[in-house]
Amino acid sequence: MMSIGELLRWILSTPVQFVIGRKFYTGAYKAICHGSPNMDVLIALGTNTAYFYSVYSVLRAATSENYMSTDFFETSSMLISFILLGKYLEILAKGKTSEAIAKLMDLAPETATLLMYDYEGNVVGEKEIDSRLIQKNDVIKVVPGGKVASDGFVIWGQSHVNESMITGESRPVAKRKGDTVIGGTVNENGVLHVRATFVGSETALAQIVRLVESAQMAKAPVQKFADQISRVFVPLVIVLSLLTWLVWFLAGRFHGYPYSWIPSSMDSFQLALQFGISVMVIACPCALGLATPTAVMVATGVGASQGVLIKGGQALESAQKVNCIVFDKTGTLTVGKPVVVNTRLLKNMVLREFFDYVAAAEDNSEHPLAKAIVEHAKKFYSEENHIWPEARDFISVPGHGVRAKVCDRSVIVGNKSFMLSSSIDIPVEASEILMEEEEKAQTGIIVAMDQEVVGIISVSDPIKPNAREVISYLKSMNVESIMVTGDNWGTANAIGKEVGIEKIIAEAKPEQKAEKVKELQLLGKTVAMVGDGINDSPALVSANVGLAIGAGTDVAIEAADIVLMKSNLEDVITAIDLSRKTFFRIRMNYVWALGYNVIGIPIAAGVLFPSTRFRLPPWVAGAAMAASSVSVVCWSLLLRYYKSPKKFDN
Repeated sequence: MMSIGELLRWILSTPVQFVIGRKFYTGAYKAICHGSPNMDVLIALGTNTAYFYSVYSVLRAATSENYMSTDFFETSSMLISFILLGKYLEILAKGKTSEAIAKLMDLAPETATLLMYDYEGNVVGEKEIDSRLIQKNDVIKVVPGGKVASDGFVIWGQSHVNESMITGESRPVAKRKGDTVIGGTVNENGVLHVRATFVGSETALAQIVRLVESAQMAKAPVQKFADQISRVFVPLVIVLSLLTWLVWFLAGRFHGYPYSWIPSSMDSFQLALQFGISVMVIACPCALGLATPTAVMVATGVGASQGVLIKGGQALESAQKVNCIVFDKTGTLTVGKPVVVNTRLLKNMVLREFFDYVAAAEDNSEHPLAKAIVEHAKKFYSEENHIWPEARDFISVPGHGVRAKVCDRSVIVGNKSFMLSSSIDIPVEASEILMEEEEKAQTGIIVAMDQEVVGIISVSDPIKPNAREVISYLKSMNVESIMVTGDNWGTANAIGKEVGIEKIIAEAKPEQKAEKVKELQLLGKTVAMVGDGINDSPALVSANVGLAIGAGTDVAIEAADIVLMKSNLEDVITAIDLSRKTFFRIRMNYVWALGYNVIGIPIAAGVLFPSTRFRLPPWVAGAAMAASSVSVVCWSLLLRYYKSPKKFDN
């Protein structure tokens, strides 16, 4: 009774089952050895059931004169084909999730132009070399339009460099002698000679790639939920599948349904077998397993391209729960670099001459305020390295000021107590100016010449652009902002008022910052800490999420969970918003993956068959299973089009 058609189907389906479908056998074997049955076990069981029942049916027909065989060879072949197609589409989509790393790797140029010097330091030639051969202290020539081959600093030339691919900062940054450059950035208009400082795996680019790679591999805690379900999922599906077959088989054997329900090409056993196989192959633990890692991979990649480096799923999961942010002041809310904002002369003299005397006295001081004054004084001269008048008898009093003899005049620059200890009377006008400056969060520096106060220089650490807008936007996201600083209360209150932060803690030591974070956590808050310095690292570690400003110290960046490469405060919003959107996608993935199984398994088991005669052939069930995995990956991939919620005008 065996037909040629059956024999051909057997011959054609065998290589599909055992050669093309071999990966399912090896996967199932390994999974069973590890004691954690997976999707491969379900596919191997489902396809083997169909295949070996068909072999039995064909062989019985071949040895019988009246047995009509019904085979399911096409079921097992189509199942394997559809599932492999789904796997292929899934891998294509998953490849796109790690595109961010590929793009980062491509930033490094393949070759570099090495400059060769003679013993006197003159350039005697240049040579094109593989950029991987660059050594520390080599000098590299970067032409307009060329890529910077390694991290270093400019020793000659000036230009604008596009750093958007590393920091996300869209505008080109001006570079001149002494400025640092990052490997992988693009030189725009001038020629630069760069001395390499960090090469190979030490470069910023290599570190970012490593960080993104490890972040994409790190599991988010929410993944444990999927892992727990997957552990019981496969055994449960196998039991359901056997029950489905048994119920339909017994119902058919004991005439539990009319004989007319059975399709003409089958008997009751085969109908029950089809329902059982459909249940086994429609169940999809894959969609559950892919729900979190694909979204985390895309989110970390998107974050990296926008200048927000997220160190893995744990950081993402904590960031989306944040409802309180603790900001450090210096270098976080403020630029971290003091500048002269105002000069008041109390005696009749030329401003340039006044600054000549002050800069000559301050030039020998290492204090940041002294450096700010000298930098300001340089603006009165066009040449780069202006030489100040000679300062003799220079004395620096830490925390107070400096004194020196400049051009036979005694010059004293410092604070109020320094003037009083030097027996200099402070006029009422000067005292009023000093009080005004303190209210504005500015430091007033008194300048006296020949025992007379001649002027007051106001120095301020300017607030970062958009700090106020960022704090206000965070409020709209239901995130409370608190400022913690080691600075005095006067300055802290003035800055807090300016940016819109009401809760302020001033004069705090590093360990007190960490204690404050712990106090807030005890009140049930999920706390993020934003800082940039070594003194912030204890608090960055203590917080649920530590955000380090990229321009900060290596210690702070190491201690943080998220690094803001651009040093822009807006990126705090981006980090929190991106994590919230990512977790919305993850939740939707779980709803879809669980919903699909909860609805799909009963339909495959034949719940609708008695009322509608609708049944799901096993190959359609396999196609649906593959489609569910692909849809989860595609839903995660939509994160690639993420846009930061608010772009402020600088």
